[in-house]
Amino acid sequence: MHVILVRHAKAAPGKPDALRELTSSGREAAALLGELLAERRVDAVVTSPLVRARQTAEIIAAAVGLEPILDERLAPGATVERVRAAVMGRGETVVAVGHQPDCSELVLALTGRELEFPTAGLAELEL
Repeated sequence: MHVILVRHAKAAPGKPDALRELTSSGREAAALLGELLAERRVDAVVTSPLVRARQTAEIIAAAVGLEPILDERLAPGATVERVRAAVMGRGETVVAVGHQPDCSELVLALTGRELEFPTAGLAELEL
């Protein structure tokens, strides 16, 4: 299974953290990701339920012709096991939208590579 791990796009500061929305530049970055991923065959877009991740996933999913799937296992604190469980059975290529530092930690655990994850950053992984 091919997983395209995406860190949510830039969100506005605020509280509560779970309700932070994307900024206009965050929406633009998510749209660019959507354009990039529209060239690929994506079977599912799975996302953390937090607003900033959900909004990122909605933009990407619209670009690839899908509806995003909310999954609590991608909320902050996601582990390799939780991400694997969230994406399994959803197709060959799955976009998973999550948070930092989880994205960097997942890449390190699965590849041994240290990777800084900017907002709207992505990494491709095989599970």
